[in-house]
Amino acid sequence: MTKQHAGPRLEPGAAAEQQRARRRSAYPYTLYLPAAVVYLVIFLVPTVMAFYFALTRWTLFDSTFVGLDNFRDFLSEQNLRIGFVNTLFYAVVTSGLKVVCGLLLGVLLTSKLRLRGFLRSVVFFPVLVSTVAVGITFSALLRPDTGLVNKALALVGVDGPDWLGDANTALLSVALVDVWKGVGIATVIYIAGILSIPRDYYQAVAVDGGGAWHRFRHVTLPLSWPATYSVVILSFIGGLRSFDLIWTMTRGGPGFTSDTIASIIYKQYQAGFFGLSTAGNVLLFIVVTAIVVPLNYVLGKRQVAA
Repeated sequence: MTKQHAGPRLEPGAAAEQQRARRRSAYPYTLYLPAAVVYLVIFLVPTVMAFYFALTRWTLFDSTFVGLDNFRDFLSEQNLRIGFVNTLFYAVVTSGLKVVCGLLLGVLLTSKLRLRGFLRSVVFFPVLVSTVAVGITFSALLRPDTGLVNKALALVGVDGPDWLGDANTALLSVALVDVWKGVGIATVIYIAGILSIPRDYYQAVAVDGGGAWHRFRHVTLPLSWPATYSVVILSFIGGLRSFDLIWTMTRGGPGFTSDTIASIIYKQYQAGFFGLSTAGNVLLFIVVTAIVVPLNYVLGKRQVAA
């Protein structure tokens, strides 16, 4: 007769220990529950409701299902093309300038500079100021007759334009104010990225006789790509969704020349077309997703390659 070999049998103590290990490994997952509840209540539920109410004409107490009529009406809005072009322009300009200025400031503020800590605080300070307050302040500074900007230009013989009243300069002026306010975040991200680069790389460049430009070109610039990736994504999303600064400074004017998709949506809310404006919000969500997801994929591949 042959003996049948049974599988390994665990001692009672070992089995109990294995069960305790399984319980311990499952324990951290319970820590996700509060965040999951917050995410469900604040993001998922309102998103699903927005998609539903975009298909209705609704008020605070009533709603009527109209299908895709709101989307057709919003897409036929005469200023939508201008708003879409302005939104892309605003996002590209603000994100591009934040990358360039944030990188240069990050390099400067990680160098052996006196008052480095104070200058970091100065650069970050505009981030802490209310966007509405920034918009009101710069609206006063950019006035054509009494604004300090044009008065300063007049001292050097330059006749400053009507920054916010001229269709050619209104949106760009708001974009530059946006960069001034938000470049502090980009700078902090770049400072963290640059400080995480091992010093050995800089020492290797110094041994090879390289100067400051070589250190920046061959070490700082390529190895700070993760920071660049973060700044581009965050700034581009913020630019596509930007509303408060534009509305505070120009109200989408002069005329409709500085309107963005977000300001057009707000004007529909003001006019009482709640279903129409909800459809606009859904379309803005789709536009942002359609642009940012491929951009994130492309930049992510570049980050892995780097």
